[in-house]
Amino acid sequence: MEEVIYNDLNKQMKNTIDHYTLEMSKIRTGRASTAMLDSVKVDYYGSRQSLKNIAHFSVPEPQLIVITPFDPSSLEMIESAIISSDLDMSPNNDGSVIRLNVPALTEERRQELIKFVHKIIEEGRVSIRNFRREANDKLKSLQKNEGLSEDNLKRALENVQESVDSSIAKLGELEKSKEKEFSSN
Repeated sequence: MEEVIYNDLNKQMKNTIDHYTLEMSKIRTGRASTAMLDSVKVDYYGSRQSLKNIAHFSVPEPQLIVITPFDPSSLEMIESAIISSDLDMSPNNDGSVIRLNVPALTEERRQELIKFVHKIIEEGRVSIRNFRREANDKLKSLQKNEGLSEDNLKRALENVQESVDSSIAKLGELEKSKEKEFSSN
């Protein structure tokens, strides 16, 4: 039974790390990235479509994203979706492609984003600590109700702590990586 608890914990922590990795990829660093466009939805002939389903992206320069729609008639729909999104960028439509110039970050904005990254990563750490608490409570309940031995409980709690430490370290690496991206621009 303690293996089930341990496996559930690892699954929850992996999902948490994946979630926060995705969140970090959405934060603009002043460098062009196609991940910036993942949240853009386009009203495409009566249905909301993800931009990546109706166009191809390329990053020919560090500050430029070029969007080439599969259907040229969708250019204006894509342009209006980008304008209404929270990207804070102005698309340039030349009739066949849309060019997005990614503005460089100001020092003030860079500091705000670093604080935001710290806040997001701390939320991840709190989530992982909550998973640890839940797993430890379940293990202690097993000891009470199903006679898990003291030695097995101690070993299981140590395994939980090792997994938690590893996951928190991964979040720390993610945080440092994002900070490095900000300082390299």
